[in-house]
Amino acid sequence: MLTGCKDKLFQGLFASRLPGFSTAQEGSHKHGGKQCNSWKKVVTLLKIHPMSTVHVIDHPMIQHKLTIMRKKETGSKDFRELLKEISLLMGYEITRDLPLDDIEIETPICRMTAKKVSGRKLAIVPILRAGIGMVDGLQTLVPVAKVGHIGLYRDEKTHTPVVYYCKLPEDINKRLVIVTDPMLATGGSSCDALAMLKERGCNNIRLMCLVAAPEGIARVQKEHPDVDIFVAAIDERLNKDAYIVPGLGDAGDRIFGTK
Repeated sequence: MLTGCKDKLFQGLFASRLPGFSTAQEGSHKHGGKQCNSWKKVVTLLKIHPMSTVHVIDHPMIQHKLTIMRKKETGSKDFRELLKEISLLMGYEITRDLPLDDIEIETPICRMTAKKVSGRKLAIVPILRAGIGMVDGLQTLVPVAKVGHIGLYRDEKTHTPVVYYCKLPEDINKRLVIVTDPMLATGGSSCDALAMLKERGCNNIRLMCLVAAPEGIARVQKEHPDVDIFVAAIDERLNKDAYIVPGLGDAGDRIFGTK
């Protein structure tokens, strides 16, 4: 399912939370002055398979910062800093349901019962290389989280992911794992990374992306319906080169200043 629905899932898809979006029955919104059918496509693709939850985190500051990141004139320094800031803000939502324990503390005034996170172990696993850009923000929020790495690159001809590196904490199967990748395009890299984690016994995984295409969401939902997806925006579609439209370009190149 998708969060943010006003009534039933396919009657008010995010209409109550995202300004400018129509209901799923109308299935379009204005994007850059043109009509866009991305939400109709999301509904069509995701209806086919049992679904986990897609969380669109539409906080005004996230949307504002994402707009700056999308601009082609935004340089690598600002791009990296904005990605870190957005990742921190998204981190509050992705960790919203962490369990709490009651503890006794003493304030300067009196003793009281207060809350603390109940020692749940977390791991952050970026998909290299662009996923690294989201780690600092999450570690600012959860500094004790361990970090693993999965290296995948996209074959420019076939658009399929190729694995070249994998290093994970030894107790990864005992942790809540947050997989990071700024762009959820075809979904190939994310699905492969999620499968690798499951092969190592992980059963509590969340996928955190900045921008997603409907096709990528549908693939992850089909292959990994037990993995919730957290995104800042769902864009219109993929182009013939499997880039997200309108997107923000190649996130890795923009983070590291390469082409």
